[in-house]
Amino acid sequence: MTRQVRDVNGRLWTVHGTLEWRTPATEDDFEHDVAAGYVPGVVMLSVVVLLAVVLVYWTPADVYVPSWLVVLLVLLALFFPVRWAMRRPWTLIAETGDDGDGEPTERWVGKVRGYFAARGEIARIAKSLSMDAQPSYEGILKPIN
Repeated sequence: MTRQVRDVNGRLWTVHGTLEWRTPATEDDFEHDVAAGYVPGVVMLSVVVLLAVVLVYWTPADVYVPSWLVVLLVLLALFFPVRWAMRRPWTLIAETGDDGDGEPTERWVGKVRGYFAARGEIARIAKSLSMDAQPSYEGILKPIN
């Protein structure tokens, strides 16, 4: 998600969001971080797949399974992975200018959780920039020096 916005002073701002695959660790999370990595998830997924294969293999030949039931089971199986992917944190960045080395002269950064929240916040930032000379201080973006 990238947008180019021109503010009231004529400066061109680039507003973009980046998906964070890992939630950044904070010092509040340090004592409670007991995650064993991705291994437990892989093991549980393997067990579920194995049980599904056994269920299909042991089904008698004369049993009719409607197609809507198969679609419903696939949707049920995809619900939590899709929900997890849609709730990942996003880093939103608004930057403008060039100091001659390719670095922005002004940069604002903030974080938001979820794809739809990120999309809405980028729209609010773009509207704020088009009406003012910088992003709103009431928003999630904060200036980086």
